[in-house]
Amino acid sequence: MTLSRRSCLLAGAAAGTLPLALLPRTAHAGAQIEEPLIDSVRNALSAAIRSSAPPKPEFSDTDSRLAYLRWLGEMSERLKKKIPGHQERIEFLQTAWYESKRAGLEVSLVLGLVQVESNFRKFAVSSAGARGLMQVMPFWTRVIGDGDSSTLFRMQTNLRFGCVILRHYLDREAGDLFMTLGRYNGSRGRAPYPNAVFANQRLWAFNDRRDDRG
Repeated sequence: MTLSRRSCLLAGAAAGTLPLALLPRTAHAGAQIEEPLIDSVRNALSAAIRSSAPPKPEFSDTDSRLAYLRWLGEMSERLKKKIPGHQERIEFLQTAWYESKRAGLEVSLVLGLVQVESNFRKFAVSSAGARGLMQVMPFWTRVIGDGDSSTLFRMQTNLRFGCVILRHYLDREAGDLFMTLGRYNGSRGRAPYPNAVFANQRLWAFNDRRDDRG
């Protein structure tokens, strides 16, 4: 019998060899539902996941870079209570920005989704088995990855999967973000989850005052 990472942690805590603080706290969000994918879609998603480019933004001009740095500074301040460690917080924001832009998604939307799904806890596990920051279901690693679901606890891997899956659902729903979010959560057509993400998205909106001219 193969023991899951969570089972091993629970056993360690029960035996007194691991503190309870190290256990991944349960998340109460929903979960993506496995659906058949045609080969072209599966191949495209697999290619998007496999790209190994590091989350280092590149800018064509100084103004764009400075705008990004202002965003990074403000978001870091807002995120302090969720992710106290400065280096971890900056790495998370850099990766979230990169993966969001790469997938053609609003960064504020992805941050709002992360807050609803895991409250920024990278070891969160839902009752349905969804894992990590964006609560990705393990079946995705089998369908479009290498089958190793433990990698979903890695920050960049989880954000990469989550953004690629969200983009896939957005394409499936012809740009309808309400239905897209419902599909991501496994509650397609019902309002509570999309409304929660939209409400949290507003917390991460960025108004760059340097762009206000005149």
